[in-house]
Amino acid sequence: MGEQPQMKDQSKGLINKFLNGIEWVGNKLPAPALLFFYSMLLIMIVSLPLSYVDFSFTLTNSHGESVVQTEKVYNLLSGEKLLYFLTDFVRIFVTFAPLGVVVVGMLGIGIAERTGYVNVALQKLLNITPKKLLTPMVLFVAMLSHFAADAGYIVVIPIGGILFYAAGRHPVAGIAAAFAGVSAGFSANMIPATNDILLQGITQSAARIVDPEYTVNVLSNWAFGSASVFFLIVVGWFVTDKIVEPRLKRTQIDDDAQVEEHKEITAKESQAFWISSIVMVAVLSVFVIWAIPTDSLLRHEGSLTSAGAPLMKSIVAIIFIVFIIPGIVYGYLVGYYKKADDIITSLTENMKDMSSFLIMMFFCAFFIEAFTQSGLGRLIALAGAETLQNMNVGPKTTVVMAILFIAFINLFIGSASAKWVLLSPILVPMLMHLGIAPELTQAAYRVGDSTTNIISPLMTYFALVVVYCQRYIKTTGIGTLISIMIPYTIAFLISWIIFLLIWWGLGLPLGIEGHYFYTHHA
Repeated sequence: MGEQPQMKDQSKGLINKFLNGIEWVGNKLPAPALLFFYSMLLIMIVSLPLSYVDFSFTLTNSHGESVVQTEKVYNLLSGEKLLYFLTDFVRIFVTFAPLGVVVVGMLGIGIAERTGYVNVALQKLLNITPKKLLTPMVLFVAMLSHFAADAGYIVVIPIGGILFYAAGRHPVAGIAAAFAGVSAGFSANMIPATNDILLQGITQSAARIVDPEYTVNVLSNWAFGSASVFFLIVVGWFVTDKIVEPRLKRTQIDDDAQVEEHKEITAKESQAFWISSIVMVAVLSVFVIWAIPTDSLLRHEGSLTSAGAPLMKSIVAIIFIVFIIPGIVYGYLVGYYKKADDIITSLTENMKDMSSFLIMMFFCAFFIEAFTQSGLGRLIALAGAETLQNMNVGPKTTVVMAILFIAFINLFIGSASAKWVLLSPILVPMLMHLGIAPELTQAAYRVGDSTTNIISPLMTYFALVVVYCQRYIKTTGIGTLISIMIPYTIAFLISWIIFLLIWWGLGLPLGIEGHYFYTHHA
């Protein structure tokens, strides 16, 4: 009997050492913008000696034939390359694919979020939920909140705790379920959001290292992402009700807990919400009616969903319009806006919120350009492809290995865009050389990037979630929250990988123009 507590203490000590190690390593990493800057400098320096070496790789093409590919690294410190960067300095930044689309999308969604329209919509969904379906509804609303940037962290997670407490359940279980939905299921979404646009732009840039004409549809993962919502709700429901909450029942809520009362939506807010929602439906209807005729200008050769279709090219603009108009209407109806100048003030505030993102994108753009111009991206991709091909593990094992690698890296670099900017120039071309399409690699990235968010102390909102828990249990710390969330991470990671493999095995579409395989024209 005496050995069991001792083993328990040893395992706790190992876990704490592991978590402390993660925190130490993560804290040593520079800010994302500096990380890209240092990486760019490293690429420039490394390109000099490697430019004197000729590399060759033997790969098997789609016809099963062995093809020798030669690759050369270009010296970025040469006068020619330095002049290229100087003369194209502005173009490299302003034409960086993710830059404009995210800024435009966030301006529209930001208005809807800032005025309170999004928050009321999320609260209404939670308010109409029967107690027995509270867990799946919290998870559903948490995943639905992804279209509104960080609204889930600010609104849904604390409300999850309040609603569980009001229902006589442990509030921390409600916080955990909401946190899992918002963060561990981050890439599972039915409504196209800025994250889809951002990843698409980065993936496309990486794919063009191999194929300069390659186009990635912004909705290429939409079907898989939508199905993942319902799949992960079931998984999260089981973990919450059968694992997390039973364990939390042994943890008493503080007698002086700062329990917030659920803030009711006022009649004025409710009326404004319904009017604004009708406006949103009307705006969407305009685009639907416009798209219906077979000769619609939104179609390309009769298709609405091909990459060349104006509708697909207009997704960002449509997201902007669909959210900004009802957001403005709601703002006026609740008195948030008094005059037109107030809207401009809100847009200005949105841009202020994006200032750090813009700085990061500046350095991202030059990192990607340096990686592309040096040829290092192609070199690493071919080397990795040759290694994996020689291992002969098959495409499915390769994708699983990529997911596990991404999930590990995610513990240290929280930003989805920053991570994908770093990894995509390597993973996307490398898997393309193995016949795996960029759309499938992007889907794999979304799985790995999401599941470990909730156990990384370096995740932006992790400390905030600790504070939410401390409202009910003051002794809650980083380790406490990680121990609560680990079951979600393990369950989501394993089951989501299996779900992707089954989805792939059945040949179900990843999304619109969501390809599984890429035919490399060597």
